Amino acid sequence: MIFRRLLAALGAIALSLPAIPAQAKEGLSFDAYLQLLMARARAEGVGEGTLQRMTAGLAPNYRVIELDRGQPGAPTSTGYPPLAPYIASHVDAARIRGGRDARASWSGSLRAIEREYGVPSEVLVAIWGHETAYGAVKGGFDLSQALATLAWEGRRRELFSSEWVALMKVADKGYSRGELKGSWAGAFGNPQFLPSVYLRLAADGNGDGRADIMNNGADALASIANYFRDAGWRTGQPWGVRAYLPSGFDVAAHRTRIVAPVCSRVHERHSVYKTVADWRALGVQPQRALDENTLVTLFQPDGPGTPAWLLTSNYRVILEYNCSNYYAMSVGLLADEIAN
Repeated sequence: MIFRRLLAALGAIALSLPAIPAQAKEGLSFDAYLQLLMARARAEGVGEGTLQRMTAGLAPNYRVIELDRGQPGAPTSTGYPPLAPYIASHVDAARIRGGRDARASWSGSLRAIEREYGVPSEVLVAIWGHETAYGAVKGGFDLSQALATLAWEGRRRELFSSEWVALMKVADKGYSRGELKGSWAGAFGNPQFLPSVYLRLAADGNGDGRADIMNNGADALASIANYFRDAGWRTGQPWGVRAYLPSGFDVAAHRTRIVAPVCSRVHERHSVYKTVADWRALGVQPQRALDENTLVTLFQPDGPGTPAWLLTSNYRVILEYNCSNYYAMSVGLLADEIAN
């Protein structure tokens, strides 16, 4: 989910926190703080009718605060769980079958979207499958309540207050409060966009003048494609390919020494970037066609003797959606299965 990337950018979360307060940090009641949020939204052009219907009867949801405080802090262990069991549970027969069915059902829209945005249909469908099981599980939290609660609680006030105002702008486009439900952290719709991401990148996939990511599959798929294009997806390049390593090849000797400013533990597991030709010279052989001048990084997540991949810059685009090697690898591998 996109929200995890925002959390990573904001730094580690403390593992032990005080009890949930009855008031926000500044001593404001929830109702008083809500008036400040509403005033900010008005100043940014949100209509009064929208504000009234999106705040009617609003009260803090303490379960949302518990879920937020239960998020893990920065990892301290140097070990990583193996990738293979995660792939087995996330790229299973049901999800592959669902992806192939969704790709067939939306084939006409997907062809048009792929032509416009340059992102393969199977990748778009794989994201959809991972985020909401092809629209089956989109979350049931009242987004106005969840985001207002987190903004009032105050630990990441600017993030959540900005997202609440962005949600009001989404609602101002004519969406009902009942439609605007999602995760406790504010992500919603088929692609699980945050409200600010919706405002920036949601796209109209069926030409009706709306970007309804909650109810319309074509709009959801076009929006995911727009997100990927904005993140730098390179048309015609795979996300990665399986690679054969010669016996005794020392992957660790080629590990990158660059410390990524965001999600450093994700990127530290990758090698330095080399061209496919350079890797071939070292005995590393891609198992599918890949241009010799393509820059790729070597990734062998489960250690010597286990599967390895050469990953292109498009893999990093998947990481933009959710900064996790487990997520990005399962999306890529699911996309490959959907395409077969």
